[in-house]
Amino acid sequence: MTQIKNIGLFTSGGDSPGMNAAIRAVVRTAIYYNIGVTGIRRGFEGMINGEMIPMDRKSVSNIIQRGGTILKTARSEQFKTQESRKKAYEQLKKNGIDALVAIGGDGTFRAARTFGEEFDMPIVGLPGTIDNDLCGTDFTIGYDTAINTVIAAVDKIRDTAESHNRLFIVEVMGRDSGLIALRTGIGAGAETILIPESKTDLQSVFDRLENSRKDKTSKIIMLAEHGESGDAFEVGRLIKEKFPHYDTRVSVLGHIQRGGSPSCMDRVLASRVGVAAVEGLMAGHKNEMVGLIHNEIAYTPFENATKHIEAPNPDFLKIVEMLSI
Repeated sequence: MTQIKNIGLFTSGGDSPGMNAAIRAVVRTAIYYNIGVTGIRRGFEGMINGEMIPMDRKSVSNIIQRGGTILKTARSEQFKTQESRKKAYEQLKKNGIDALVAIGGDGTFRAARTFGEEFDMPIVGLPGTIDNDLCGTDFTIGYDTAINTVIAAVDKIRDTAESHNRLFIVEVMGRDSGLIALRTGIGAGAETILIPESKTDLQSVFDRLENSRKDKTSKIIMLAEHGESGDAFEVGRLIKEKFPHYDTRVSVLGHIQRGGSPSCMDRVLASRVGVAAVEGLMAGHKNEMVGLIHNEIAYTPFENATKHIEAPNPDFLKIVEMLSI
């Protein structure tokens, strides 16, 4: 077992529901093993600037149900320079920190990998991103909450679509990943789904709309942001030109997908990997992300975890086609 005396804990990149549950799990697990915890505010930016606070059991009371992150988060351009990383390392040493737990996504882990290798600092990462685009875990912290937020919103959109015989194009988040759109498209009963991982053929969308049953009183097209066909407004414009008789509307759900109280699934996932992060550091793991694969704890090197999931599940795509008739 590796002797760890004080863990530095931070959240980085985009926030996701369940980050606070993960913070709570790390802090209380460390206390259980008589290890100190220092919270680092605003991610790598706070690390460079020395924004560090000691944390105890009471520091994480009554936060498991809260969205966002009590440690705040930020993206750091200056951490990309070796000079700033050296300054961050000096701040960690000054505060007696000898290991790190990083909660974030692929950008966080790429930076953590570089930092850990440069200064031989043990770092374990927790997958905190709504995009679910990391390898080495079946689900990321925040994904379940985000997709349920989308489903609740689209259910409401369908109510008005039914009332007015409208076609709605709903744009969801995911950066360069279509996993939110794919799963919520199935869950919401979308007519078609446009995602970055699958080549978008708008003609096939037009054909599906052309052949759609005339008695269908509402239609939903689910669109992931940053697809090759453009944003929801561009797709909406093209559909209006092709089908002027459709009452076509656009709804961009935006950052409501990041907020809100985390689901039970996200709270449990965050708790399990939070415990495993501390125990992993104690066992000598470093430069690895801890996740769940087939419901079992698994450690994946950062360089493998940050590889994007390129191919969507073909069964999901077939389900969309079959059930949209």
